[in-house]
Amino acid sequence: MTHPPLDAIRNIGIISHIDAGKTTVSERILYYCGEIHRMGEVHDGMATMDWMPQEQERGITITATSTSCRWRSWWINLIDTPGHIDFTVEVERSLRVLDGAVAIFSAVEGVQPQSESVWRQADRYRLPRLCLINKMDRLGADHQAVLEQIAERLQARAVLLQLPVGEEGSFSGVVDLLGEQMLSFSEADQGATVEIGAIPREMQDACAAARARVVEAAADFDDRILEDFLEGRPVTGERLVEALGRGVRQALIFPVFLGAALRNKGIQPLLDAIGLFLPSPLDVPPPLAGDPGGQAPDRLLSCDPSAPLCALAFKVLADEGRKLTYLRLYSGVLRSGQSVLNGRSHSQEKVPRLFRMHAHKREQIDEARAGDIVACAGLKDVLTGDTLCSPEDPRILAGLSLPEPVVSLAVEPRGVDDREKLLPALEKLQWEDPTFRVREDGETGQTVLTGMGELHLEVIVDRLWRDFGVQVKTGRPQVVYRETVLRPVRRHEVFQREIDGRSQGGEVLLLLSPLPRGQGVNIRIEEEGVPLPAELLAALRESLSAGCRGGVISGYPLTDIKVQVLEAPFVANLTSEMGIRAAAQKGLMLAAREAGPTLLEPVMALELVVPSDSAGRVLGTLQQKRGKVEGMVSRGGLETIRARVPLAEMFGYMTELRSATKGRGNYTMEFAHFDQAPEETLRRFGFL
Repeated sequence: MTHPPLDAIRNIGIISHIDAGKTTVSERILYYCGEIHRMGEVHDGMATMDWMPQEQERGITITATSTSCRWRSWWINLIDTPGHIDFTVEVERSLRVLDGAVAIFSAVEGVQPQSESVWRQADRYRLPRLCLINKMDRLGADHQAVLEQIAERLQARAVLLQLPVGEEGSFSGVVDLLGEQMLSFSEADQGATVEIGAIPREMQDACAAARARVVEAAADFDDRILEDFLEGRPVTGERLVEALGRGVRQALIFPVFLGAALRNKGIQPLLDAIGLFLPSPLDVPPPLAGDPGGQAPDRLLSCDPSAPLCALAFKVLADEGRKLTYLRLYSGVLRSGQSVLNGRSHSQEKVPRLFRMHAHKREQIDEARAGDIVACAGLKDVLTGDTLCSPEDPRILAGLSLPEPVVSLAVEPRGVDDREKLLPALEKLQWEDPTFRVREDGETGQTVLTGMGELHLEVIVDRLWRDFGVQVKTGRPQVVYRETVLRPVRRHEVFQREIDGRSQGGEVLLLLSPLPRGQGVNIRIEEEGVPLPAELLAALRESLSAGCRGGVISGYPLTDIKVQVLEAPFVANLTSEMGIRAAAQKGLMLAAREAGPTLLEPVMALELVVPSDSAGRVLGTLQQKRGKVEGMVSRGGLETIRARVPLAEMFGYMTELRSATKGRGNYTMEFAHFDQAPEETLRRFGFL
């Protein structure tokens, strides 16, 4: 295959809240680029990017799906991400490897909770973004209100580059402020023909004022435009594109476009903007690659096919029992049959086959180059976040930031055949999803699945049957709690015993202290008081980490706790790895029990949209669930309620909400933080 020039490649993702229109936009992009010849719709279960049966049945995106297409002179690698909070890891690992993104907002609902979440995820990677305000044809569409919400909720500088022609149901096109022309989209060929016309007379004053705001934004990135702006001289669209592009690539401004994807309006200008404003692999800051052994200095990776290979495995799928690994190449060339080194495990593997993915369909290729996003079949030991590099130049890239799962579900195999197949199937599902955990309950012997929410676990159970032929019985979803301590405690612990004729000893002085909520676990070993060899230091740290993961009363992990090792003397011929581990584990457990252990429960951030006449009843249901209302906004006969509610109170809430609103209300929620559990829960778990 011929490789596009690096400066023509755009690696982008589509991000938004659920049901804002991501997959519909992706479908139009593929159609207008000529990759598909018939547009499928999400509501019909026929969208190209929603290929899983669960996605087609539910009408939502569950897994991030990649594809490639050409638009004009640009080559676009596109990833369509989920909008549901339960599948947030799919967004996280996609944004980790992308160079830019298109954030989609509904013109009616505006900036919704998951819109904020994915925006913050993109902020962490300083990802350049374009915005599309979709559904401009819907009743209640208000792009100005959405712009205000972007500024207020996302603290982002949005620059509107289009004005709508017509409102709500009469929305027929847009005015391009850069080119100073009207664009309309022919309904005769599903919007494929973009008709260019003059700006309607009644809109000329509004367009002149809006274009002045665009010039003002561009002037921040070009002094000559600033001079022309102050002197009142005209500025061409080409100069504005160049100046705005500098601001976009620095993630300082975010151009906003308008459209109605379901009615095939506004997609081609968005495609042009992707090529003009979003960066190529050459334009993004080079990633830092470390040495796995810690010997060589870190090095910035230039996007150069002639440099040594370095690629990040950002996603692993179980494909008919074998692994399909998605890779982003940052430098070098990867060929079929080539040997690569795994920077994490230090093991070498051969790359059997390479593919360019089009949703679940594959196009086999011979090689991939720096800047590409491809998939590789047949790698055995690669996991999400691993670095693949040249054996002659070992490197390791930063991995992923993963959220903690908060909901558990006990499962039991239905039959003997299911029992044998269950654990291998669960292992394959864990390859795919780093937020999905499996453990065995020591008391009941049940297999416990832990995930991001009820829907996440529901999809896992469904996939066990559809993909692996394993049927299971499930219990009621359970909350995943955390333990912490309320006061600081010092604990001196000595372990000394003779085992198999050899003295095993260890001694530690620990200080446990509570931390503010959300701080996690901080293990600190004081260098002056701990003169242990490197292998014993590693054993000490590992033992304390394992102790924190196991908890002290209920078995839930410890969090928001600082563990300091003040002293750990070394005595020759006595201090051993076994002794250090035993002293550390026992000391941690006894210290935590003295430090006032308590239980924390997960609290969720809710956003409910309900009819105004039902708001009182809904607020009553939230109060019964120990909820705290943080604010209400009225808009068009609807109330948007933002609240915090413990997760334990939210199971089955949709049925209750439908009853209170006569089926017209809905809500979204995401994990907010852990907070003190109530007395009733503390008593149930033996804390009182």
